Amino acid sequence: MIQEGALLIDVRSQNEFVEGNAKGSVNIPLDQIENNLHQLRGKTNIIVFCRSGNRSGQAKLLLNKNGIVNVTNGGTWGNIQDILSKITEKK
Repeated sequence: MIQEGALLIDVRSQNEFVEGNAKGSVNIPLDQIENNLHQLRGKTNIIVFCRSGNRSGQAKLLLNKNGIVNVTNGGTWGNIQDILSKITEKK
């Protein structure tokens, strides 16, 4: 999904995001997800992630509840960063 252009959403706080983030990801903190539903509707694939996978799980449930069903919990931002690095290495 990442190689196909999935939208990468880091649901950690802005301070956490600034300290380190996955390349190409956007920061929409968990408590701001509902305020940004309009930006997410119509996206083909969305991958949400955070520090431990807990907040991203909550974000996935919240998005699903609001009719956005093409969402994957990517777990941690480090996991997403590792996947991005492997994709870059293969190019």
